[in-house]
Amino acid sequence: MASSPSIRPYRPEDREALDDICIRTAHDGQDSRPFYADPGIFPVIFAAPYVHLEPELAFVLDDGRGRAVGYILGTADTPRFARRFRESWLPLVAHRHPDPGGRPRTPDEVMIQLLHRPERMVVAELAAYPAHLHIDLLPDWQGRGHGRALMRAFLRALGDRGVPAVHLAMSTANTSARAFYDRVGFHEIGVPDPGPVTCLGRTTELRGL
Repeated sequence: MASSPSIRPYRPEDREALDDICIRTAHDGQDSRPFYADPGIFPVIFAAPYVHLEPELAFVLDDGRGRAVGYILGTADTPRFARRFRESWLPLVAHRHPDPGGRPRTPDEVMIQLLHRPERMVVAELAAYPAHLHIDLLPDWQGRGHGRALMRAFLRALGDRGVPAVHLAMSTANTSARAFYDRVGFHEIGVPDPGPVTCLGRTTELRGL
């Protein structure tokens, strides 16, 4: 019997659903499958390593039938996560996505190079925001308050660990996502050479959520 949608901790059996959500929202908030030869690269970078390395900081939106239709995940300590990504995660997946080297020639190669360069996550201007996050919901579940509820769960978990602030990097082209982040209290953080992304941050206090 179905119940109401709810936020709950991630479970290992959610992994396939999280991969699917990531793929279907990875292209500026839209489905990445028409644009990439292997859209499976997205969860390998932006979802799976987090539930592998810090599952206690992963939460899902359950549709009331046990299926994850949205998630928020991340790390409490970005420099530590980048090291663990290099040491523990990359060896598990690098053989499936070998580094092409040189200047990337395709959208897929751009993503593969991100996979092989976890140190890119550590940016001096973001040091005061040691945690970072990724949040995605399937389109039918957006705009209904679920993103705000996921954000509350994640920020509460960070606050319980004594983490003062969190950041994220979003595609500048994803204007609907930017509007959401503005509503839940994020502000822009200037970083050098940001490329196609904008960095945002906020404290982990729940005020305004």
